[in-house]
Parts: sequence; structure tokens; C-alpha cells
Amino acid sequence: MPTRHVSRVRTLYRRILLLHRVLPPDLKALGDQYVKDEFRRHKTVGSAEAQRFLKEWEAYSTILWQQVNDNRQNTNEKACFGTTLPAEKLDDFRDEQIGQLHELMQEATKPNRQFCITESTKPEF
Repeated sequence: MPTRHVSRVRTLYRRILLLHRVLPPDLKALGDQYVKDEFRRHKTVGSAEAQRFLKEWEAYSTILWQQVNDNRQNTNEKACFGTTLPAEKLDDFRDEQIGQLHELMQEATKPNRQFCITESTKPEF
């Protein structure tokens, strides 16, 4: 694998994880795990698939960067992340990818039970 390609992948990976730092904790955890799994899963794909993979993740990082900036400017409104997936893109997905997307949607939209923040007036020992 050419050094330039490896550098591009690592830079993109780090940029995405850095952008995830501004997400709410539950989305950050979900996003970080998904990114790690996807980059690991695509480590040995062919050149054409690697280029499509990088193109899509670069588009994701661009959209997320824009949403982060928009949310910083609109401090009076609730933070909003995400975008609609066009039907024509869904048509290009393999069955396995549709399954992954469905699992991701279920995980992202279920009530958050992983984090519980409570206020306490006295310390517990």
C-alpha cells in the first residue's frame, strides 16, 4: 500500500474521531465504535472499493464539520447532526450493508440507557 494512501487514511480517521468529540456522549460512543469497525473491516479491500470508501468517509467528515460549525453558531437551538440518505444510494448497497445500516439506525434512535447522570447533594462513600 503506497505511503500516500496510508497517510490519507490515517488523517481521515483521526479527523473523524476528532470531530466526534463534539457529539453528545451517546452518539460519540456509537460513532467512534462504528468508525473503528468500518476502517478495520476495509483494511484489505481492493483499490476501487478503497477509493469509494474514502470518498464516502471524506464526505461524512465534511458534512459533520459543517454541522459542528452550524451548531456552534446557533447556540439557542438544540444541536442537530445527521443527514438524509438518498434512495439512489440505498440501491447501491449490498444486503449486508443494508443490515448494518438498519442496526446503526436502531442503535442511534433507541432511548439512551448507557449513560445516567444524576445530581447528588451529598457525596456517597
